[in-house]
This record gives sequence, C-alpha cells and structure tokens, in this order.
Amino acid sequence: MSEESGKDTGAPRKGPSGVDPRLLEILICPVSRQPLTYDRANDELVSPKARLAYPIRNGIPIMLADEARDLDETQPAGEAEA
Repeated sequence: MSEESGKDTGAPRKGPSGVDPRLLEILICPVSRQPLTYDRANDELVSPKARLAYPIRNGIPIMLADEARDLDETQPAGEAEA
C-alpha cells in the first residue's frame, strides 16, 4: 500500500464514536426534530429538547425512541431542573 493511499480524502473519516462526524452534523432527533449533541462519556447522541439519549452501537447511531435513554429517569437526585 502506498503512502498516498492512506491520505484518501474520499474515505469516510470516523470520530471517537466510530461514526462519521459529517453524519453527526446532519442527524436530528426523531422525536423533537431538533439537533443532537454528542456525549463522549456515554457514547450517545443527546436531544436536550426531548430529554432523550440515543445510543451508538458499533459506530451506528440507534435513532429509535424505544431504544433511547430517558434523561429525566436517569437524572441523579438533587439535580432537578429549575
């Protein structure tokens, strides 16, 4: 393999989650239709508006509401919203 073949700009680059960063930029929450943020610590996409966190498995975002974690149910006591 030549040195130039490692610099192929046509190949999708993958971020720390294994998901192409360009894909993360265009994904929206299927519930709220709002942009998502990436939570690196939990390797999931978060919808602040819908209060859901979508898992990323094997580099694939699982954009199903049934698979999402409800952020209100997992919020530690004492951190209630004002």
